[in-house]
Amino acid sequence: MAKANDEEKGKLKNNKTKLPESKQSTKSNGSYTADDITVLKGLDPVRQRPAMYIGDISTRGLHHLVYEVVDNSIDEALAGYAHKISVSVNKNGSVTVIDDGRGIPTDIHPGEKRSALEVVMTVLHAGGKFDKNTYKVSGGLHGVGVSVVNALSEFLEVEVSREGKLWSQKYVCGKPQADVKITGKSDPKKTGTKVTFLPDAQIFKNRIFKFETIAERLRELAFLNPDVELNILDLRTGQEQEEKFHFKGGLAEFVKYIDATRPSIMKKPVYSKGQAKDEGNRLVEVEVAFQYNNQFNENIFTYVNNINTLEGGTHLVGFKSALTRAMNSYASKNNLVKENSVQLTGDDFREGLTAVLSVKVQEPQFEGQTKTKLGNSEIKGIVETIVGDQLATWLDENPSDGKKIIEKCLRAAEAREAARKARDLTRRKSSLESSSLPGKLADCSINDPEHCELYIVEGDSAGGSAKQGRDRQFQAILPIKGKILNVEKARLHKILENEEIRAIFTAIGTGVGEDFDPAKIRYGKIILMCDADVDGSHIRTLLLTLFFRYMKEIIELGHVYIAQPPLYKLKRGRQELYAYDDDERDEIINRLKNDKKIIKESPGEQPEEIAEGTVSPSGVQISRFKGLGEMNPELLWSTTMNPNTRTVLQVTIENAADADRTFSILMGDEVEPRRAFIEKNAKYVRNLDV
Repeated sequence: MAKANDEEKGKLKNNKTKLPESKQSTKSNGSYTADDITVLKGLDPVRQRPAMYIGDISTRGLHHLVYEVVDNSIDEALAGYAHKISVSVNKNGSVTVIDDGRGIPTDIHPGEKRSALEVVMTVLHAGGKFDKNTYKVSGGLHGVGVSVVNALSEFLEVEVSREGKLWSQKYVCGKPQADVKITGKSDPKKTGTKVTFLPDAQIFKNRIFKFETIAERLRELAFLNPDVELNILDLRTGQEQEEKFHFKGGLAEFVKYIDATRPSIMKKPVYSKGQAKDEGNRLVEVEVAFQYNNQFNENIFTYVNNINTLEGGTHLVGFKSALTRAMNSYASKNNLVKENSVQLTGDDFREGLTAVLSVKVQEPQFEGQTKTKLGNSEIKGIVETIVGDQLATWLDENPSDGKKIIEKCLRAAEAREAARKARDLTRRKSSLESSSLPGKLADCSINDPEHCELYIVEGDSAGGSAKQGRDRQFQAILPIKGKILNVEKARLHKILENEEIRAIFTAIGTGVGEDFDPAKIRYGKIILMCDADVDGSHIRTLLLTLFFRYMKEIIELGHVYIAQPPLYKLKRGRQELYAYDDDERDEIINRLKNDKKIIKESPGEQPEEIAEGTVSPSGVQISRFKGLGEMNPELLWSTTMNPNTRTVLQVTIENAADADRTFSILMGDEVEPRRAFIEKNAKYVRNLDV
């Protein structure tokens, strides 16, 4: 999740390198001539509009720099040349990526008349990805990766080992500081590339890399590329740690990792792999592994050339079609479905399914909201044929597992029918659509989702303050009582019996299950506002589980946020300031102490002990809010709900497979994995009343 003040978002998006004086128009008469046309050369466009190339300049964009460099190394692995990739976060905050591939070419490029290494590092759309003789498939979408990293780095150093020599070059903000030169000798039998870079502070407000974020991506790549070993090492003082990833079991091991806390009903995952030619006579590789667990959610993760296709695409459609066809055929052939029983559908065959589908396509066509939806039409038929034929054979060879799967699907069909009846009962006219809203919802006056916000508030007391303090034009308030049902452990028909959850579905307007349609969302921002204590954290987790399991797409579209009410009020005289965590509280205390206009310090003053509800030696009165209900409407508005002053966390899904596994650990039936998770992450828990 990425933290961003609403007012700061605009500043971050417009943070860009200032153009040279000669390129800035000084006209004030409104004329528009050729002098007003700015031509950005080399890597200047990247520094001018970084978000166009890496998505944003927040924490996500920062880590994307690492992924771009690693993807180049993975391309060498896909071509069969690299077998080990190492990432280290260095003491000075820079990152080093090393691979044992062929090494970026260093000879003179015939068209550019300079070293090919410099061309790759400084020219957009330069690289081996556009020549299918060099890389049959590649993980990057546009071939701009490493040059973009170079452009957005305070400095970047590259070292290449080839032909018994070490070649190197250094760049500052994307500009070469000297020609590519030989700096030493290397083992003639060893080749590879080493890239070290430090993100530019002019571009990135926060330059602190998160070990776990990088490790999650490397773990994912290791599962997808079983022949490659990936390592990550954190060398920062006080944070030293290392993890190594090498999964020879590939996708089958990936499925078992995702399902670690969900008992499987099968002996081992189904694994299928095959190849076929597309319409352009290019080879397409298809690989899939899946198994069924005893839970109720469908979890399918799809990849194209190691890219996580969050929005699915033709390969996903092909897999679903193959699964439904093979399972239906098997059930019919073996008389496993009674004549009078409910008809099985594709949804029934996917309840409790965990699957990872990976395809390698030479010319992928991406589309969709985030350009992560595969559009190649011929891939559907290829996946459907390969998976369908091999699954039919597997079912015939594993009748015991096949029977268990069909029995589970029949139970899913019965639950689906019960959920349909539950929806019909709770609709009245149409309770899951906007025509019949819950009575306790205080709706806003405008109906444009782009400008509307829904606050889901813990407790009637806080809900009352929020209703009085809100801007009624665009802010709606939905109070909920206590802890909602844990949807990780329940089927949909039981979930729909929960009054609080039903009210949430109704207010949001997207529907649920078969009726789910994200286009019907009634609010552009859905903000979860809970107390900053253990119970509040639990309620927030229950709500996030609900959204992740039944409305994941609205998270992916960026609609879900977490409110950040202040924890402390600091007062001295007439001045009142608010702190959102302990660090900010301490920073404000120190700032007030050092402000000579406010406080006269005593000579040799000792560091003060900061105690809640007391007046500190520097004259600052500190009080801690116990809950939202303590705040009056004006205070709640000014600190937590006013878009100009509030701070909110946008909920994002960096890695869908790891997110799924985490929700399963936290909200599932298994106790030991949850205990281990809590012990490992206890150091990150702060500001909770324990």
